[in-house]
Amino acid sequence: MLVKFAVKNYRGFAERIEFDLTKPRSYDFNNFAIKDGIIKNGIIYGANGSGKSNLGLALFDIENHLSAKWKKADYFGNYIYAGNQELIADFEYVFKLGGYSIAYTYSKNYLGIIQNEKLEVDSDLIFSTYNGFSINENHFSVNDSAIENLKNNANKISIINYLLNFYPLPENHYLILLNQFVNSMLWFKSLDSREFIGLESNVNVNIEEYIIKNNLIDDFASFLKKVSGQTFEFAKHKINDTFLQCIIGGRKVLFSLIASTGTKTLELLYYWLNKIDFASFVFIDEFDAFYHFKLSFEVCKELFKHDTQVFMSSHNTYLMTNDLLRPDCNFIINGKRIKPLCDCTEKDLQFSHNIEKLFRGNAFRI
Repeated sequence: MLVKFAVKNYRGFAERIEFDLTKPRSYDFNNFAIKDGIIKNGIIYGANGSGKSNLGLALFDIENHLSAKWKKADYFGNYIYAGNQELIADFEYVFKLGGYSIAYTYSKNYLGIIQNEKLEVDSDLIFSTYNGFSINENHFSVNDSAIENLKNNANKISIINYLLNFYPLPENHYLILLNQFVNSMLWFKSLDSREFIGLESNVNVNIEEYIIKNNLIDDFASFLKKVSGQTFEFAKHKINDTFLQCIIGGRKVLFSLIASTGTKTLELLYYWLNKIDFASFVFIDEFDAFYHFKLSFEVCKELFKHDTQVFMSSHNTYLMTNDLLRPDCNFIINGKRIKPLCDCTEKDLQFSHNIEKLFRGNAFRI
């Protein structure tokens, strides 16, 4: 699981901002949102321009050098804090994987090229390129020639990638566990265009063809009925069909012609829900931009049922209720800090409190 993340000098984050998931409170409700003492599910709220989207993108920066999965083509546009392009962006991750505590820190320049890198496991320094190159020989016995090349490292290869590719590692080694986690991370959104980072390598997936070929038409119809109350009668399809059709008034009509924007977004969500159990960490940016507020609530319930660590950003304060999550799982971001609601007030928040009403009444100060 992701335990803690911090970033500095990235996009709008001129100062270091830390996202800490290690401090759940002792609430006795909605305990599904906590796993092994780490916050598993959460929603991030903030005004326009407060950093919700930037936080999600920063979390997935690690994908750009440790994973071969799909990347955003324009990711490195506006990469460094605009106020000073000479700065380097600093990233800090702490993971809890297979009993290991893995702390991975690195910095990149405005082109996204690694400048420095450090790895610690259970507080033991494994390697570092900060203030010169060093590697723990108790963990990795690397010959002098390789060490000299890594010291120079003119092509700025990640030391982790080098060790993964050229050093024999046993099963469940911490580097293998880290690599598996990163390769299974997923970020996506559905606003002006459908974009994603990680988990898959193929960007040109036809979702309706996927539904047809995997015999999921009835399941998709049930999903739409369950979360949105909409009823669609889908026509029978051949296995090589590529588009869904509905029966309306006895005639076939393309689903894409009659589905609303929100329903098409649900189609995308359905696709990822079918793969979510293969994901290690999911971040959905503005997940409910096209949803009715009650639909957003039902979608959250579907997402949080899974064992995967899932977070999303939203403006919808209807979701800020103890009927869905807990005060330690609802976060506020303001561009410089991100904190759970329970740390933004002196009030002892209980299940009976109307969290949304308190929020609208400015009871929370970050």
